[in-house]
Amino acid sequence: MPNKVRLAITRLCLFFNAICSNVLNPVKLDELENEVAIILRQLEMYFPPAFFDIMVYLIVHLVREIKCCGSVYLWWMYLVERYMK
Repeated sequence: MPNKVRLAITRLCLFFNAICSNVLNPVKLDELENEVAIILRQLEMYFPPAFFDIMVYLIVHLVREIKCCGSVYLWWMYLVERYMK
């Protein structure tokens, strides 16, 4: 895999790691919102347009939802779904 593609995917993983942490720094949320836009532009350069559907672009809105609702782990349903099997 080319280094530029690997770097873009790694930055996307670090973004998800940052928003899924238990403690969020409100100052860094604006920085994360700008960062994810740059990451998606990098991915658009390396992957074909068929790769991008509306679900990929919803990543941009995750930081805004964190500002409104609080931490991600509090409103994702994975724990309930895992409990209900």
